[in-house]
Amino acid sequence: MTKEDFQQIYEYDRWANKRVIEAASALTPEQFTRDLGGSFRSVRDTIVHIVAAEWIWLSYWTEPAPGPATFAELRTRRDAIFSPSLFPDFASVQSKWAEVEKEQLAFLSRLTDDLLQKLLPTRLGDVRLALQMQHMANHSTYHRGQVSLMMRQLHAQPVGTDFALFLAEVLPRPATAAQFS
Repeated sequence: MTKEDFQQIYEYDRWANKRVIEAASALTPEQFTRDLGGSFRSVRDTIVHIVAAEWIWLSYWTEPAPGPATFAELRTRRDAIFSPSLFPDFASVQSKWAEVEKEQLAFLSRLTDDLLQKLLPTRLGDVRLALQMQHMANHSTYHRGQVSLMMRQLHAQPVGTDFALFLAEVLPRPATAAQFS
């Protein structure tokens, strides 16, 4: 995959995250934090997990010399910065998400095809940045699906975040003869 491919995947990620955040904003504070028994207790906790994961990967990728100790230190920082209890309401989550998204956009603006080939150490061994970036986008998609299920459990309206829906909304379409009639 190329730099342009990843820029589009991360544009999709931001679009889908925004849709989930907007849907969650319609929940009452009690619904937002209600324990629903999932892998992350509530809609809030799941959304905080998504943004925390995006933050930790982005932080790792921007480290000058990342290694196993770096990731351990970042996990400690993530746990302190992204404890769900620090996000008592929807606005606090939205604010933190905006910060992470700004950093993500800056990183993507510096991305090159060569950088995508860079090997970075992980617990599985050295893995290309491109594969780590693909993993992060997939991870967010997985947990947005969990938020959709939680929204249904709360009798709230989930939103579509399918990649095909994103493409239909953002890709320019060729003009048809009917548009010029």
